[in-house]
Amino acid sequence: MKDKIKLGRYLRTLLIIGDFAVINLAYILTVMLFHPSPEFMSKYVWLLFNVAYIPSALLFSEIHKIRIMYADRLVRQAIKSTVLYGAIIVALFYVFDIMDVGWHSGLIFMGFYIVFISLWWLGSHKFLRRIRRMGFNFRRVIIIGATPAACQLREEILRDSGYGYRIMGCFDDDAEALKPFSEHYTAPLRYVQDFVRANKIDIIFYALPADDTEQISHAMRVADELGTEFVYVPHFNPLLRGHFTQSEVGFMPVMTHVMSPLAGSWNLFLKRTLDLAIAIPAVILSPLVLIPVAIGIKLSSPGPIFFKQRRTGIYGKDFICYKFRTMRVNAQADSLQATEDDPRKTRFGNLLRRTSVDELPQFYNVLLGNMSVVGPRPHMVSQTEDYSRLIDKYMLRHAVKPGITGWAQVNGFRGGTRHLWQMEKRVEFDVWYIQHWNIFLDLKIIFLTAVNAFRHDSNAY
Repeated sequence: MKDKIKLGRYLRTLLIIGDFAVINLAYILTVMLFHPSPEFMSKYVWLLFNVAYIPSALLFSEIHKIRIMYADRLVRQAIKSTVLYGAIIVALFYVFDIMDVGWHSGLIFMGFYIVFISLWWLGSHKFLRRIRRMGFNFRRVIIIGATPAACQLREEILRDSGYGYRIMGCFDDDAEALKPFSEHYTAPLRYVQDFVRANKIDIIFYALPADDTEQISHAMRVADELGTEFVYVPHFNPLLRGHFTQSEVGFMPVMTHVMSPLAGSWNLFLKRTLDLAIAIPAVILSPLVLIPVAIGIKLSSPGPIFFKQRRTGIYGKDFICYKFRTMRVNAQADSLQATEDDPRKTRFGNLLRRTSVDELPQFYNVLLGNMSVVGPRPHMVSQTEDYSRLIDKYMLRHAVKPGITGWAQVNGFRGGTRHLWQMEKRVEFDVWYIQHWNIFLDLKIIFLTAVNAFRHDSNAY
């Protein structure tokens, strides 16, 4: 085992220096590319740009210490940092009566800053994960209590060495319970204090039930006296896995289950913003596609240009979904799924389906707010009624708005479902998407959908 190298204090300093380097890179690019006013290019303004970041550096430097950080949360912190930084810059300019900098140049500088600081923080986190996998910048941890929760914690720590946790030992008075931890040092509870002191433990994970007041108070006292971080591992039933938010009832802490990150207003705002950013240009440019497609549909068979169908939306509420009509008008349109060699399809309609052009009118659904660009595909009401009785968790896919494309579709589960297992896999992917949503996952799905549009998909019919 490699000796622990205390890189943390040095790395954090270097990463904060990197934050200031980002500021200066943004400033240099603004000066070089956009030729702002002479006052903007003065050394005095340059110094204020750097000084103004000090409060953000103090408040947001913890971002470089967090070992498990997802990209969407990291960018959210970058946005908060940018708002604070911008407010301080404006305040300093006002205090020092600097009014000729030029708002245009300032906005360009802030635009560069938020992009670069986001990329820098993302890149530095990936770098730290890599060096932790090499055995550096790790934290020594012990686990008190060989409980099922402790076993689950151990699995999570060992699953990804990029977290930078090294299990030094597990302590419990039940020798039988300690057997799953046999590859680590194990001992009775009375040896915890001596072990923590001798091995310079950074974190104590306490996984015993909290009703043993004497034991938990002793462990917390050891942590406080030796400057060790104390982390309580709650005993959740496996059914309670997922997203929980902490709140309080009076002085009592409680945990509220959240089905999806999209339950948060900020995430809903981000998703809606992305939807509108894509749907509005698509609708504006739609006549370029609508006119030739409408002519093709009319020439292929008599009937309307658009096909309107009642489908199941968010929380099980029905809505009217729009598509280009690809079939001859028939009585089974709302009850019978399309098949590969479906005789109801027209030749032109078959082309629209294989290129997914028939789905383009659903951007109007996105504007109306009953669909999203990315989400579980909306099913016919008759399908919802049938599959909700056959597939466990089927209705969970309606916890968010349905989408034009989705995680199941880019993973190969699109088109008809001749067998029950195909729908089960689609539901599995849909539920995973709902539980793990973040804005970058949506961007990834949109990118993969665009790539797949140029490939022949055998399930597109």
